[in-house]
Formats: sequence, C-alpha cells, structure tokens
Amino acid sequence: MEKPKVVLGVSGGIAAYKACELLRRLTESGHDVRVVPTGSALQFVGAATWSALSGHPVSTEVWNDVHEVPHVRIGQGADLVVVAPATADILAKAAHGLADDLLTNTLLTARCPVVFAPAMHTEMWEHPATQENVATLRRRGAVVIEPAVGRLTGVDTGKGRLPDPGEIFEVCRRVLARGPVAPDLAGRHVVISAGGTREPLDPVRYLGNRSSGKQGYALARTAVARGARVTLIEANTGLPDPSGADVVRVVTAVQLREAVLKAVSDADVVVMAAAVADFRPAEYAEGKIKKKDGQEPAPIVLVRNPDILAEVSAERATPDQIVVGFAAETDNVLANGREKLLRKGCDLLVVNEVGERKTFGSEENEAVVLAADGGEIPVPYGPKEGLADTVWDLVSARFSSQA
Repeated sequence: MEKPKVVLGVSGGIAAYKACELLRRLTESGHDVRVVPTGSALQFVGAATWSALSGHPVSTEVWNDVHEVPHVRIGQGADLVVVAPATADILAKAAHGLADDLLTNTLLTARCPVVFAPAMHTEMWEHPATQENVATLRRRGAVVIEPAVGRLTGVDTGKGRLPDPGEIFEVCRRVLARGPVAPDLAGRHVVISAGGTREPLDPVRYLGNRSSGKQGYALARTAVARGARVTLIEANTGLPDPSGADVVRVVTAVQLREAVLKAVSDADVVVMAAAVADFRPAEYAEGKIKKKDGQEPAPIVLVRNPDILAEVSAERATPDQIVVGFAAETDNVLANGREKLLRKGCDLLVVNEVGERKTFGSEENEAVVLAADGGEIPVPYGPKEGLADTVWDLVSARFSSQA
C-alpha cells in the first residue's frame, strides 16, 4: 500500500527544532514526509537535518528542479500539509494568498487538508491582524491549532508556545483518518468538560470518583481535528493538554459550574463528559479530621451540588446551541438514561455502564447515544475516539438540519 504523503512545512520560529520530533513520529508511523522549510527556518535547523530525517531533498526555492514543477506538484500530490511551527508571517501569507517561496506556493496548490500549528509570542498571537488571519484560514477549511500556554523565548511566558509534537501528530493522524473532507466543525466553538470533581472533606481528604477524563480528552482531540475551537474544562485528570484546546483547570463541582457558565456564552456545542459529584460535604474541616480512641467518627453531612447539565440545557446562550450529556450507570442503563435525558433537557445523552473495571480509566468505551427526538444509536466497544467521532457526527448532522 502506498504511504500517505505528508508535506511538513517549517517556518522561521525558534520552535523549528521541535518539528524534528514531529517528523520522526510521522515517518516512523508509515508516512512519506517531504519537508518544505522557509528560508528563515533554515537559520534554526539546517537543510541537511531535514533531508536526513525525511529521506527527501530539501529546498526553499521554486527555482530548484524546475523541470519537476515543485511549486505545483508538491501540493498537488499531498494527502496532508502541516505547518509546524506556523509563525505570524506564514499565517498572514497563507490567509492572503501570497506565494513568494516554495512553502507558500505549496499551500496555494494543495487540495488536501491543511493543519497549522502556530508558535509565536503572546502579543503577536493576540494581535487583531493575526486573529483575523486565523479566522480567515479556519473559514476556508484549514485546521488551525490553538497554541499552548507556557515558556516562550527568553523569560516570557504566555499563550503562543508550540503544542507538544506528540499532540500535533495526533491531530494529523485524525485529520488523515477522515480523508479529504472539509472539517465539519470549522468555525464552531465547543466546550467540553472532562474528568471527575473532588469535594474536600479536610486538607488531605476528599470525596471523588473513578473518572479518568480520557473520554473528554478524546472528544477534545477529535473536535480539534474536525476544525473546532475547543475549550476543555478539566477536573483532576493529570493528563497532558490536548493540542489545540484551551484548557481550564478546576477541582470541585462548584468551580466546574463557574467555568462552564463562563465558557458557554459563545459556544455552539456544550458536552458535559465530566463525572460531577452529586453531593459535597456540608462543612469543610480546616484541620485534618483525627480518629479518637474509643470513638466512632462523626457522620458526614452532605448537601447537593448544582446540576450543571440541567442548568446549561435550560438556559442556553442561543436557541441553536447543542447540549450533550453523559450518564454513567451501573444498572437499568437504558431506562435510567432515558429518564435522565428527559430530566436534564439536553439534545443528546451518551449512556454507558460503568464499574470498577468498566469504562473508567480504560482506553475503550461502549455506549448508547440517546437523542431527544427518540433516536437511539449504539456505539460498539472500541477506542474512545470512535465514540467521540460518533458524537461529533450526530452534532454535525444537527447543525446541517438547522441550516
């Protein structure tokens, strides 16, 4: 079988050296990778490195090997073009159709999916010109990954760091798996909750649950690959940030509610995949609760936590906002799921059976997606990203019906 052809564009940022790791992951997973750097990129990593790692000659100019018409052929023959790092300069050129070197010519001739992984200083990323260029590229169907937050060049810290190469690779893998189709979530803002809340009893103990957050993260990663702008509100997962998502960290159900209500004001989709504690201790002990000889511990009084899913469903930011819930059940799974769907008022409810060795912490999942219109879509046992794609397929179909 012919290897998928990937063009790795590298522009002139300090993060260019990280693209070597992305190149390694692509080649070792069976992709035929052609590296097309800009002239500035070669100031950071030389042509010999790119040629040795890819097995292909490297050039920045349209004048080399003119008989092969590289400025047209490279883009025409690609299954995916990924630019990492993508500087403010290359984003601007791509958005405005400039073509002054081999990479920008390749971007104009490519008819395959295109992924940009930006990296630049925070001020450059936040500049209205850059944001408008990003919006233009997304509107045209390109996947522009949100940059990470962290240490930048020098002592600066902020949003603009190149996402982890392993995470960029996962986005590329998912985009390639979908084939030459337009990203159906392009221009959409999705808010996803993941993980499990913890309700503190004292400074060292809490009430919690077994949720790992892996399903929520799979939803985030697949949404990024389908072109969405993703806000991921995570509770106590300990997982690495998925590339391209804005991550908000919380601990308790009350904090999760505050973060969700803040994020959903401009969201097209809200997916409540987190396992939110139904109850919390009525009182918090400022010091560690001690055991006392001969005495039984005092009862722990619980109070209800807010029902975030029901609140978001009832008070939607727009009439067309789509709300998806998750229901983890241990018995009477479908009956309890249908009752919960009606009570919560969401559009879709993903129902699965959980237990000590089921779903929580696993890389796989099995579920039934219940729809408010009576639909029932079984999702067979398999990777959690498969369930995530089913959810996004159903959401995308609802957007199409609203048009």
